[in-house]
Amino acid sequence: MTQKSTCLIVDDETDIRELLVMTLDRMDIETYSASGVEEAKTLLKQRLYALCITDMQMQDGTGLDLLNHINEFHAGLPVAVITAHASADNAVSALKAGAFDYLAKPISLKQLRPVVEFALKLSSQTKANDPNTLAMIGESEPMQYVRTMIAKLARSQAPVYISGESGSGKELAAKLIHQNSSRAEGAFIAVNCGAIPESLMESEFFGYKKGAFTGANQDKEGMFQAASGGTLFLDEVADLPLAMQVKLLRAIQEKKVRMVGGTAEEAVDVRIISATHKNLAEMMDAGQFRQDLYYRLNVIQLKMPALRDRSSDIPRLADLLLSKLCSSQHISKPQIDNKAQAYISTLQFPGNVRELENMLERALALCDGKTITVDDLLIEGVQGRKTPEPTLFNGNHHAEINLTDYLEEIEKKAIIQALDKTNNNKTAAAKLLGVTFRTLRYRLAKLGLAKEDDPDLDNDSES
Repeated sequence: MTQKSTCLIVDDETDIRELLVMTLDRMDIETYSASGVEEAKTLLKQRLYALCITDMQMQDGTGLDLLNHINEFHAGLPVAVITAHASADNAVSALKAGAFDYLAKPISLKQLRPVVEFALKLSSQTKANDPNTLAMIGESEPMQYVRTMIAKLARSQAPVYISGESGSGKELAAKLIHQNSSRAEGAFIAVNCGAIPESLMESEFFGYKKGAFTGANQDKEGMFQAASGGTLFLDEVADLPLAMQVKLLRAIQEKKVRMVGGTAEEAVDVRIISATHKNLAEMMDAGQFRQDLYYRLNVIQLKMPALRDRSSDIPRLADLLLSKLCSSQHISKPQIDNKAQAYISTLQFPGNVRELENMLERALALCDGKTITVDDLLIEGVQGRKTPEPTLFNGNHHAEINLTDYLEEIEKKAIIQALDKTNNNKTAAAKLLGVTFRTLRYRLAKLGLAKEDDPDLDNDSES
């Protein structure tokens, strides 16, 4: 079942609110309404919306006040402003402030429908208010730089190489570059280069002709043809075998591909965006990645920051992720208490935004529905054990205990407990803890719990 789009209606006139609610309901849009600016701000904290329609003049503020608030705290949410009849100045002011359109009173269905349909399309295209792109939200310097670069790269046709740790939002950045580019109407085709068997790579990338091999019962286009006119995102490009790197390089240089089993080359118009969590420059120096392909892909580089390098964004990001989770589960949103906020802010998050969301989803299942505490964020909470209150001072109030050390001790106990319960099966322990296997390995090493002869920790460059 497709989830309904949601709209926030803000107007201090009851009859107008009811008219808009009835009209949007007929368009199969779920509506929430507020009678003023402050009530609207409260509703904005509770869930994500695809559209906001607000009156210009209200008793506790103006539509411009609300628009400025949305621009600051809910960036990307399309806002349409209702203006008084023949009030051109208000309409211009609203558009300059960032409204995507305006509605003049009296509002008619003929006027409302195209504005709403366009807003929903805008929200879908930009994805700026989509739960899946919350990783791009934040006012830290690294994230401001990322958003600036995405805007610049969207105006270019040059190949882009996105580097960064797993879970840092590389694919999301690639999508935003595509969606804000002149290729937005074309396809965005994402392929995980490490997930395709080597024997199938050429046919997956370039397609194949009928009869090219056993089972090829008809012609099938490859990912290059599917992405023609749009963007091809090569995720984990470092995993491409050398033989395939040669063929990929030729396709990029010539802008032509030949189907497996075919004789004629076919022109393709594809913008390449590639990404990997590995260090391509080091792989190139080691002879594991072709130098000519490296320089062809890495025309412009965008580095995605790790979550720990933008810790000031964590409280806001955690709040938005929690809103997303509660909205998808149709439940009320609990508060994250101060101790839990402090705990989250001290973590390294090797799994980045993905790990933070995983932690919050687990805590949401464990909490009392009203407040998320430190206990809910730790495995002890699963077994009904309460984490002891932090003792920041001893009896004579002179020996202060470092909060980071205290939290690391709690984390060590949680990991040891999970390993004991799973008979030292790290895969099962990671699942019990609600983290990835890679994250557990990182934390074992970080906290000094890994054994030197542990085969699970050998030959692993992932973090």
